[in-house]
Amino acid sequence: MANPFNFLQDVRAEANKVTWPTRRETLITTGLVALMVFMAALFFVSVDQIIRLAVGFILSFGR
Repeated sequence: MANPFNFLQDVRAEANKVTWPTRRETLITTGLVALMVFMAALFFVSVDQIIRLAVGFILSFGR
């Protein structure tokens, strides 16, 4: 069983090794993620509308 004090020291040492992103890098990455989400949403809405129109057209033959 490890000593809890040693464990906490090891955790702190490992946390100090982490290279944290700058504020600018975080903002740029967040903006790019938001842009990609918006583009994916537009793509899926477009595909959904095309499929809806195609299915409606096919089903209209049954009337």
